[in-house]
Amino acid sequence: MSCKKALKNCAGNILSSIKMKLIDGRALAEKIKDSIALEIHSFKGPRPGLAIILVGERPDSKLYVSLKEKQAGTVGIDAHVYRCDEDMTQEDLLKTINFLNNDPEVDAILVQLPLPKHLDADTIVNAVNPDKDIDGFTKENMRRLMDKSNEAGFMPPVYAVILAMLASINFDLQNKKVSLVVNSDIFEDKLTEILKLQGAKITTAMKEADLIITAIGKQNSITADMVKDNAVIIDIGISKDSTGKICGDVDALSMKDKSGFLSPVPGGVGPMTIAMAFLNTLLAFKKQKNIQ
Repeated sequence: MSCKKALKNCAGNILSSIKMKLIDGRALAEKIKDSIALEIHSFKGPRPGLAIILVGERPDSKLYVSLKEKQAGTVGIDAHVYRCDEDMTQEDLLKTINFLNNDPEVDAILVQLPLPKHLDADTIVNAVNPDKDIDGFTKENMRRLMDKSNEAGFMPPVYAVILAMLASINFDLQNKKVSLVVNSDIFEDKLTEILKLQGAKITTAMKEADLIITAIGKQNSITADMVKDNAVIIDIGISKDSTGKICGDVDALSMKDKSGFLSPVPGGVGPMTIAMAFLNTLLAFKKQKNIQ
């Protein structure tokens, strides 16, 4: 048996020994993509157009963009990647975004983050037309999302993933205690607002939380002694161990005697995030083309 296969089998054995039920992100993502593909196939005329902007040569960003580009075609989305040099000026990038904003064949725009340090991400993100902003990060999109009386905004894919995963296990956020273990104030603030809209109560007492959402990118930082029985844990963190294996923030093995639900890494949030970006692309297409 090869070393790679042995490691895979070992990981599978660890997960199978866990009492916690796993939330299968890959299976949920496939269902979402199948639904998107069926709807797009039913349209007569042009297909949804997605523009992906990649600045620089970050290996992880190049991998994510490659996955999005490849999978987009399988659901019927025409994805075009705009690959820009690492030293591209902010002025030139803004011109590119403005061109795409005004291109009728582009229904959706995704700026791959993070950007090189000399570019102001906030300025770049907010330059995207909110009607094409499938990442949902523009200030206008967030305003629309929070104000239910106005035009609906796009839910940022990673937030949509969290809600979809919870829906898949019939977890109602109303009056539930939620603990956020994150290392980004912006991510935490926006997620807090969305969770509160669903009736959740944010707490810093992780041991009392009904739901824990972790996204710090530190292996085994969440262990069984830190969570109560029957808790739901959504693991968004990604890091690599000494062997190069992708890991989440949760020490899955320590959870073997815990009840509840866990989204594994890999195979949890990652696959679904791409699927949700495609769902937003479909919604943007229907809006641009006035399709009900």
